Amino acid sequence: MSQTPPAPPAEEAAPTLEGPDGPLSAHAHDAVHEHPSDRQYVKIALILGVLTALEVFTYFESVHNLGDAALYVILIVLMVLKFVYVVAWFMHLKFDSVLFKRIFTAGVVLALGVYLIMLTAFRIWGV
Repeated sequence: MSQTPPAPPAEEAAPTLEGPDGPLSAHAHDAVHEHPSDRQYVKIALILGVLTALEVFTYFESVHNLGDAALYVILIVLMVLKFVYVVAWFMHLKFDSVLFKRIFTAGVVLALGVYLIMLTAFRIWGV
C-alpha cells in the first residue's frame, strides 16, 4: 500500500471586485478608485480640527450671546459636517457603493431624530 503525498494547496486567487466592465482584481480596483494622498488627509484633519475648535468655542457663553436654539443649530450643523468628513474620507465611504452611503445617511438621520426628540423632551416638557 503506497501513500501518495497530499497535493500542494492551490494558489488562492486575488479577491475580485465588480467594476463597470466586470470583475476587477484588488490591484485594479485601487487603480480605478484613486485614493486620497497624504496631503488630502492632512487637509481633512485640519478641517476637522477647525470644526472641533468651533464646537469648543461655542461652550464659552461669555464669548457669545446666542440663544439656546441658535446654539443647538450650530452644534448640530458642525456635528453633521464632522460626521460627513470622517465617514467619507477616513472610512473611505466616498469610494464605496451608494448602498453604504444610504446606510450611513439613514444612521445619522436616525441619530439626529433621537437626539432632537430627547432634547425637546428635556427642554420643553422637563422630563
